[in-house]
Amino acid sequence: MTLQQIKYVITIADTGSMNRSAKLLFVSQPSLTSAVRELEREIGITIFLRTSKGVVPTNEGSDFIIRARQIYQQYELLTEKYASSGSHKRRFSVSAQHYSFAVKAFVETVKRFDTLNFDFAIRETKTLEVISDVGNLRSEIGILYKCSYNRKIIEKLLNDNELEFCPLINCPAYVYLWKGHPLAKEPSISSEQLLDYPRLSFEQGSESSVYLAEEILSENDCPRTITCTDRATQLNLMVGLNGYTLCSGIICEELNGSDYAAVPFREDENNRNVVMEIGYIIKKNSRLSDIAEEYIREMKSYLSD
Repeated sequence: MTLQQIKYVITIADTGSMNRSAKLLFVSQPSLTSAVRELEREIGITIFLRTSKGVVPTNEGSDFIIRARQIYQQYELLTEKYASSGSHKRRFSVSAQHYSFAVKAFVETVKRFDTLNFDFAIRETKTLEVISDVGNLRSEIGILYKCSYNRKIIEKLLNDNELEFCPLINCPAYVYLWKGHPLAKEPSISSEQLLDYPRLSFEQGSESSVYLAEEILSENDCPRTITCTDRATQLNLMVGLNGYTLCSGIICEELNGSDYAAVPFREDENNRNVVMEIGYIIKKNSRLSDIAEEYIREMKSYLSD
C-alpha cells in the first residue's frame, strides 16, 4: 500500500467517477483502475462497486476510506511542516448548515492565505452531510447547532462518527424576514401572528427526521411550509412570498444585504422559545491545521461582536 494509492482512493471517493479522478490526478483511467485493483487485492477487500452511474464505496470500502483519509491528512500535515518544496497544495474544507457568519469567517480566513497555494472549499449542506463530511474527513470542520429538542439525536450521531462538539454561541429563536414584511417592525412576533405566512425551511432529504432540521422550533406544527435548498433562494422567497424562517438572529449584512431583519420570537404557553447552541464539530483527538485554527478564531471574533 502506498500514499499514491491512498490518494487515488480518496479522490475517487470524492468525485464518484474514475474518469474525473483520472483527469484530476493526471493519470490514464486504465492506470488508475489498475492501481485500485492492485490495492484491493493487497488488502483483501473490494473498495468500490462499479455501476453505470459511477463508482460507490462498499461497506468495507467506506471504512477503509475513513482510515485512509486520516493517514493522508497526517501526511499532509507533515508535508506542510517539513517539506522544502512549495509545489504541494494544502487543503482546507468546511461543511456547515446555512449560517452567513460561517461564510463570513471563511472569507476572512481565505484572505489571510494565498489561494495559489491552497485548495479551499466550503459546503452549505444538509445536517447529516455536515456530520458525514467531518466524520470521513472530507471537511476538517463542520458547523451545526443543538437544542433541547434535537440534542440526544445529534449527540448520538456525533458519537457514532467519533466527533466532538465545541460550543460557539447560544441564541434564542428569532423570526427572520425581509424588512418589507407586514410584521417586520413588530417588537416581537408570536406563532399566532405567523399563521398567515409560509415558513421556510432547508431541505434535509426524504429520509431525514424533524430532529435534523436547521430551523429552531421546527417540531411545532405549521399550516404553511415551503422547503428550499440554498440561502439565496430562501431570501428570494422571503421577499416574493412574505415567507419567514426561525433562526439564531445572527445576520451578516455584508453577505446577505440590508433588506432583512431578525425579530425576537415571542413565546406563549404552547410555543416556548428554545436556545440554539451553535458550535463547530471536529474529529475527536485530531490535531487541527493552522488554517482551521484561524477559521475558528475568525468565527469567535465575528460572534463576539
